[in-house]
Amino acid sequence: MSAVIPIKPLRGAEGVAAYLPPLDQNGVVTAARRPRLGQIAASIVLLTLLAAFVWTVAVNKNMHWDVVGTYLFHPLILKGVVSTLQLTMLAVLLAFVTGVVLAAMGQSRNPVLSTFAAFYIWLFRALPLLVQIVLWFNLALLFPELGIGIPGTAFYIGWHTNHVITPFTAAILALAMHEAAYMAEIVRSGILSVPQGQTEAALTIGMTRGEALRRIVLPQALRVIIPPIGNQFIMVLKASALVSVIGGGDLLTSAQNLYAINYEVIALLLVASAWYMVIISITSFGQHYLEKRLSRSERNGAGAPATDTEV
Repeated sequence: MSAVIPIKPLRGAEGVAAYLPPLDQNGVVTAARRPRLGQIAASIVLLTLLAAFVWTVAVNKNMHWDVVGTYLFHPLILKGVVSTLQLTMLAVLLAFVTGVVLAAMGQSRNPVLSTFAAFYIWLFRALPLLVQIVLWFNLALLFPELGIGIPGTAFYIGWHTNHVITPFTAAILALAMHEAAYMAEIVRSGILSVPQGQTEAALTIGMTRGEALRRIVLPQALRVIIPPIGNQFIMVLKASALVSVIGGGDLLTSAQNLYAINYEVIALLLVASAWYMVIISITSFGQHYLEKRLSRSERNGAGAPATDTEV
């Protein structure tokens, strides 16, 4: 014979509320999360190791922090910072223009243009950047003189290659032509993101394919193109340190010239690293702000201001 356990009835609203889950101010159930002991333990271990590393570096006398502070704003270092920024901006600008041309050629129905674009992208993506820098710097070994002339006539104007291709010029050419191959792929992906119907609509109103690309497709593709360009700018900025192998006058070259005199290798490398991190941090912040602006413009519909009825 089984026993029957009586159930005590709930009395009033307080008794019912005791069995209901907690609600927030909007009446939505708030689920209580279990404490994640594994994540807490991992966080404590990570913070402990990080604090130990920072403390070890801070108290290490071999770091020569006084030398770092002395050379942080040294005129030669500041000149290298300016040179690095000039080198990066010029290279990215030339790469973007060349990348747009290559992407347009790649989308062309002319097999010669599309094949050339594909060959260029393959070639400069296959060659290591350091090899390209050294090749441009030693171009005089292949062509001792650069010039223009008219075959069959006496008209000729030439210059010595080493006078034209300086270390700074060689660095710009190498970085720009190398980066153009990647820019072409970025622009191509932006073009492909625009619906084909946009081009067809432009053709129906009498535009040529070039006009449709320039006036209809590219302005819409910029939303897809611009964010990756920020990443490429940062990559070119860091890659500019490779220019130091030819003495291109960049930030790392300035640091090398200084520690070749005072032998403070680590201190000068820390100075260069600090400036790289500052520049990249500012660039990353600008990129993040630009991406937010573009995404907000896309949500609002082609940059139109949001209305009160918009959800």
